[in-house]
Amino acid sequence: MAQYAVLIYAGDSAHSSDATAEDTAVHDRHAQELERSGAVVAAYALTPRDLATSVRGDAVTDGPFVDTKEIVAGFYILEAADLDEALAIARLNPACRLGGGVEVRPVAGGGFVQRPAA
Repeated sequence: MAQYAVLIYAGDSAHSSDATAEDTAVHDRHAQELERSGAVVAAYALTPRDLATSVRGDAVTDGPFVDTKEIVAGFYILEAADLDEALAIARLNPACRLGGGVEVRPVAGGGFVQRPAA
């Protein structure tokens, strides 16, 4: 099966330090559904935009890399037979109904890096 990265775009991350279980409930339910489907390989929520730091050449600045209305709030890797199946799964992401959206891109390669034993 092919792997696809799903980048979640929203006004900000739902996972702020003061987020309640109610704030993240819709996202948590979606994550549980993805896990049950067996399609998800890895998933990560990112912290809010005010915790981002960007590097461009030698310049280091506070904030996301691009100053836009929406930021990357999280991402996951899923396995699907083809792009159509990956899009069908990605459309179920709550961000698509809450004013944000997702970007689906085929994964060209990679994986977890094995660390040498200490």
